[in-house]
Amino acid sequence: MDFNNYFKEYPDINGYFGKYGGAFVNDELKNAMDEITKAYFKICKSRKFIDELRRIRKEFQGRPTPITHLERLSNSIGNVQLYVKREDLNHTGAHKLNHCMGEALLAKYMGKKKVIAETGAGQHGVALATAAAYFGLECDIYMGSVDIKKQAPNVARMKILGANVIEVKEGLATLKEAVDAAFAAYAKDYKDCIYCIGSVVGPHPFPMMVRDFQSVVGFEAREQFIEMTGELPDTVVACVGGGSNSAGFFAGFLNDPVEIVGIEPLGRGKKLGDHAASLNYGSEGVMHGFNSIMLKDENGDPAPVYSVASGLDYPSSGPEHAFWHDIGRVKYDVIDDKQALDAFFELSRKQGIIPAIESSHALAYAIKRAKELDHGSILVNLSGRGDKDMDYILENYGI
Repeated sequence: MDFNNYFKEYPDINGYFGKYGGAFVNDELKNAMDEITKAYFKICKSRKFIDELRRIRKEFQGRPTPITHLERLSNSIGNVQLYVKREDLNHTGAHKLNHCMGEALLAKYMGKKKVIAETGAGQHGVALATAAAYFGLECDIYMGSVDIKKQAPNVARMKILGANVIEVKEGLATLKEAVDAAFAAYAKDYKDCIYCIGSVVGPHPFPMMVRDFQSVVGFEAREQFIEMTGELPDTVVACVGGGSNSAGFFAGFLNDPVEIVGIEPLGRGKKLGDHAASLNYGSEGVMHGFNSIMLKDENGDPAPVYSVASGLDYPSSGPEHAFWHDIGRVKYDVIDDKQALDAFFELSRKQGIIPAIESSHALAYAIKRAKELDHGSILVNLSGRGDKDMDYILENYGI
């Protein structure tokens, strides 16, 4: 497949990446999605919008984020050189602000007064609360009870930033239920607010918009790596839940002779309910307004999922990831809880970088792959820092 014109061709006018994507919503919400689509297409090529976003990224977010060579960790493994794209150094500590500032700027342009969102690990919630404070918007964040307990530092940050954190107690009380609740609230109030989805999921135009805003990560990384080493990396790796960090990261390398690998959470094992590896173990299905590959229960509904990483425990993945999976451009593999936690401590103790548990899944794969190869280079998207995970790690795993 020729990727030279990929971003002009995908998604199509109806929001499809091949057979995945679309907007499976009622007529009222469809009108809201159409309004957002028209507004986004009107301003995404606007010099004023682009200049403002670039200014925000440079002066407020601290972009570009650097690439760091993990020399000590690499040398302890063998001859393969490991590098990380430092999205943990992006303001608020993760990649999420890349699309939140874009979505909030769009909301401001559309005259909306409030932003609504879901969050799992809390990084999207913190990023959107930050964007709302920056632009003077009201902010409601829906978060499952389980994740509120696991991610207490991020809950505190959201509240300090002025967001209204709404606890979701239904079902497993994690990310899926938070999305359910946020969509329900948005349906009642869409005229005055905008739902700022936290990943490349949901009905069109969100998978496209979030990918576009996140692609700054991939294009920065590509340019930086060539400048640093004189060549492209052999492999690029990122974790995949819904898939925002990985979609943006991979976008920069689609047309290059580079191996691209997305890492899903295997959790406790392959049994349904013990993991959240939809692309590896799921099948085609519709949820939250989009068609993709998802994990299903015996009734064909979204199955219960689990991961030690709150930002990855979602029963589906973005439609573009499903498309890349089917055409074979991206390889999707799995890493379990133990492997991710081992990588978490490895990076912390050998390089002085404490990663998010989500990012640790990608790092764990890179370490595993490096041990199998004689030489080469692997670039990992370190999508966030581990501050949010400290209490949970200490309570459950000690030091």
